[in-house]
Amino acid sequence: MSCALPAFAPTRADAPAPPFAVLMELTHRCPLRCPYCSNPTALEPSSAELDTATWIRVLEEAADVGALQVHFSGGEPCVRKDLEELVAHATGIGLYSNLITSAVLLDEARLKRLKAAGLQHVQISLQDTEAAGADRIGGFRGGHARKLDVARMVVAEGLALTVNAVLHRHNIERVNAFIDLAMDLGAGRIEIANVQYYGWALENRAALMPSREQLLAMDAAVRARLPGLAGRIVVDYVVPDYYARRPKSCMGGWARRFMNVTPRGRVLPCHAAETIPGLTFETVFDRSLSAIWTDGPAFARYRGTAWMPQPCQSCDHKEEDWGGCRCQALALAGDADAADPVCERSSAHEAVVALRDRDAAALGTEWRYRGL
Repeated sequence: MSCALPAFAPTRADAPAPPFAVLMELTHRCPLRCPYCSNPTALEPSSAELDTATWIRVLEEAADVGALQVHFSGGEPCVRKDLEELVAHATGIGLYSNLITSAVLLDEARLKRLKAAGLQHVQISLQDTEAAGADRIGGFRGGHARKLDVARMVVAEGLALTVNAVLHRHNIERVNAFIDLAMDLGAGRIEIANVQYYGWALENRAALMPSREQLLAMDAAVRARLPGLAGRIVVDYVVPDYYARRPKSCMGGWARRFMNVTPRGRVLPCHAAETIPGLTFETVFDRSLSAIWTDGPAFARYRGTAWMPQPCQSCDHKEEDWGGCRCQALALAGDADAADPVCERSSAHEAVVALRDRDAAALGTEWRYRGL
């Protein structure tokens, strides 16, 4: 089987450019119970997961649509016994493969098998820099030590490693320690990823939201470190939307660079899109990924700029942020068609500021662990 990257052949002159990456959520099963998990609060059971043959077909369709990368995710993708087979198939059809994992189910033997299958990159999330805090957040005793062991194995095997440092009220002061730990592990990249409030994180917002003072201290610490990190480690830095004045380009813009396949086979423009009522989400059993990407109703709904309301429609930045996040507009303004409320030009922006400050002050709030 050829390893050449597939050519993308649009069926229409106005067809969108191909997606850069396809996220394949193989399962919602996970041994961790992180309260900020972005998975839906209604998790798919294992009985609903696509079988191996279907995932292999989806991989081939991802190559056909012109994607360059496939991200194997979950839940925890290592609960799937067919992970090596899927990685090998992705390799055989020329897709760059990335494993997004909690790492607690990986061992050296399986990592070697995945490398032999062609795995090229591993992304490991860290809940804290200290074992007690990390294991409490993840709800998995011994998980932190296991993650560090596996991270070192990844580097020893010559695979690329990204550390995903998930920051919130309970660990944000240790941002420098996260950076130091990532460098000690030999990571090539660190995501300093303040919690984004979707899924379980939205349920637990009052338990996780940092204060403005915490955020400013963290931001100053990161910016002070960045010059000295250049050429040593790549830093992706994401601040909480609730403290922003302008929206971010969510996933590179709705249906512009990314598509997501859920464990049941629904095809989404972003991982939280199913929260939006009134959208029709096709499955991998309805049409090919290429057809869904080209003119699927959910993908077409917010692609580009024609759908935008004011003040977005007249904004000079509309082809930079692409209107921000539709799921966030729904969660905060009650309307997925509205301007992203984190934007200071949104009529709902001041309400978001008040909500943020209220939750940041709710210091005694206990979080609810992700369901199993």
